Amino acid sequence: MGLTQLLPDPRPDVGLEEAFAFAEDTVRAVFIASVDGAATLSGRAGGLANAWDRSVFALHRALADVILVGAGTARTEGYGPAEDDPAWRSIRTGRGATAPIALVSHGLGLDFDSPLFAEAPGSARTIVITPASAPDHALERASAVAEVIVAGETTVDLPAAIRALRERGLRRIVCEGGPRLFTDLLRAGEVDEVCLTRSPSLVAGYETGILHGAEFPEPLDLDLVRAFATDDSFLYLLYRRARTRGA
Repeated sequence: MGLTQLLPDPRPDVGLEEAFAFAEDTVRAVFIASVDGAATLSGRAGGLANAWDRSVFALHRALADVILVGAGTARTEGYGPAEDDPAWRSIRTGRGATAPIALVSHGLGLDFDSPLFAEAPGSARTIVITPASAPDHALERASAVAEVIVAGETTVDLPAAIRALRERGLRRIVCEGGPRLFTDLLRAGEVDEVCLTRSPSLVAGYETGILHGAEFPEPLDLDLVRAFATDDSFLYLLYRRARTRGA
């Protein structure tokens, strides 16, 4: 069984690949959140997911040319390189078996001996995105185990970083978070689409939301372009950034 499409035209049994087709030159953020807006459970995102959401997550990794993630999220979630998923292997025909992870780090306080660097395959070497102000010794260490993109002077210049990824042929960019990186990307105007799984649960407490940072001067409008549901009451919502409103 596939997903039940609710919008734009209701129909049953839509396959995941069709549902989440991904155009080039697109930055798509992929998140899960509870009904009350929590993006984590006991500090981690995985506790909110079901089997369908894990499949959506794996599909996006297969569709992506590069997976963008903040250093804090990579640390909290114990990131390693993306895994070769047999279920979606055909999607990557003509590309490497997996997409590289691109890690955004302002200070390069990273464990360069971790699996994210030590176990990354040659075809998907981890990318580190950092500003010119990062410590020289850390830049040297990063360059030994990863591809380094210097973007910005004292903080990461995200538009410059996105351009650098595209110049390398990495044109489908999936952002897996965290909330601060997602906020900064939105503020910079670098998010085209948001794929949000809505878990049918209430979490309360002090869990993290999908955004974290200073309030935007004006709310950023999104257009809901596709919506899907499963029998277990999960919703899968695909939004695009609204370029104009009321035009």
